[in-house]
This record gives sequence, structure tokens and C-alpha cells, in this order.
Amino acid sequence: MKNTDSRKWARGLALDLGADLIGSLIFAVGIVCFTEPANIAPGGVSGLAIIVNYLWDVLPIGAVSMIINIPLIILSFIYLGKKASWRTIKSLVISSLMIDWVVTPFFPVYQGDLLLGAVFGGVFIGAGLALIFLRGSTTGGTEIVSNLMRLRWPHISMGRAILFVDCAVIALSMVVFGNMESGMYGIISLFCSTKVIDAIIYGFDQGNMVTVISDKNEEISRRIMAEIDRGVTLLHGKGAYTGKEREVLICAVRKSEFARLKSIIREIDHSAFVVTTEAGEILGEGFKPVNKDGTF
Repeated sequence: MKNTDSRKWARGLALDLGADLIGSLIFAVGIVCFTEPANIAPGGVSGLAIIVNYLWDVLPIGAVSMIINIPLIILSFIYLGKKASWRTIKSLVISSLMIDWVVTPFFPVYQGDLLLGAVFGGVFIGAGLALIFLRGSTTGGTEIVSNLMRLRWPHISMGRAILFVDCAVIALSMVVFGNMESGMYGIISLFCSTKVIDAIIYGFDQGNMVTVISDKNEEISRRIMAEIDRGVTLLHGKGAYTGKEREVLICAVRKSEFARLKSIIREIDHSAFVVTTEAGEILGEGFKPVNKDGTF
């Protein structure tokens, strides 16, 4: 039993380090080769490090990122817990070393069109961060600040908290760089990185949650299970106006299966009442599995 646990721990550590190394390399390319040369600060601590480096140029970007993150890491240990904080330190150190010691000395810098620099910078940054996020880690900065903000204002969503911090950094970049274009390109880069992160993390598990109210739900459910091989849940419901009791069908499907699901419903009951909800991620049997340790 202990040997099995040890192998599982070693495998998890190897995957964590692999994701950190590859993700940090891609992330560093986005920062060093595309955004920093164009004076684009794409939000977060990395964007703040670009601004600081532009003003004083005393330390490289990776070192500046680590220094800015020190007080945030301390707050993370106090308020967010040790496990998450140690993971963040690991990823932060690797990404900072990758920026200063691997990408900066050896990789070429793109000096062409600013729009292309913003787009490709955002794509590389998003792809690198997504690989790190997939293993349950972060590079600190924005994620720590947003989590701390949500401790004080729990009604604020994670996305809004991160957006608030990133927009503040982009606004500062416009003041420091002395033009609005830097901020506008920063917004483009931030948008691209966000889209890439969502595509990598959720892209293969996005789908639709469908709620069907019909007098023929039993037949619809049998067709769904037979033809799409998806589970169906039937809930007991009651119409508030009519007082009539009926079953409510709920089913989650991938986007590629949604058209067939609609076709089945239309063939059986064209008067069925159907509500479709976008599902950013679907976990469980038939989709992304949930491991015993709580990871995905």
C-alpha cells in the first residue's frame, strides 16, 4: 500500500514539474519575445514587472516578479493555506528562472507589428498558464490578490476579481508608457490569454445542460440513452399555474451531441418546452473524471 502511495506521489510530482517547466517556458516566450519588447503590460504581476523594468531596469523581469510576489506569498500562507502557497512558490520560481535564464538569453525577440505582438503574446501567455493551472498551481500575483479580495468581499466572482486587478495594471501601463495604445494592446493580449486558458482547461469538457418539460419524457429519455449514450435524470415537477404534475427531464451532453439531442426531442414532441444552458465544464461519468484525491 505504501509503495502504491509512493508511486502515485512520485508520478504526481513528475507531472507537476513537467507542467511547470513546459508551461513556464511557453509563458516566458509570451512575455519576453512578444509583450515586453512592445511595451505591452498584459495585466497581472508579470505586467507590473514589465512596467517596473521599464522605469528602472535594475533587475530582470523574472526577478522583479518574484520580489513583487513575496508579500503576496506571505499573505497567502496566512489566509489561503500552506499547500496552495507551496505550489505557487514552486511554479513562481520555475517561471521566473525560465524568463531570466532561458528565454531572455537564448530566444529571439519579435519586433514587428504591435497587434501581432499583442495577440501572440496573449496566446503564449494563456497557453503556458493553462498548463500550470491544469495541475492545480498558479504563478502567484493576480490569483492570490483575487482570492484575498474574495475573503473580504465573497460576493465578487473570481473572474471579476482577476479582471479588476488586471485592468488596474493596464491602466497604470498607459500612464507609465505615455500612450493609450499600450493599454489597448494590453487589453487585446489579456483577452487572447483568457480565451486560450478557457479553451485549454474547459475546451474538451464544455457542453450543454438541457431541461425538457414534455408529456413524453419517458420516450425521450429512452431515445437519448440508446442513441447518444448519455444519462438522463427525471425530476418530479408541478406547474404553478395549471397545478398539473409532470416529470422534468435533465440531461448533460457535449456540444457535438447537442444537435442530435434536439433532433430527438423534436421528433418525439415538437411542442416540448426546452431550456438550454451553456456548461463551462462537466465532471463525472462520461465526461472528465473526478479522482479520489479530488483532482480532475
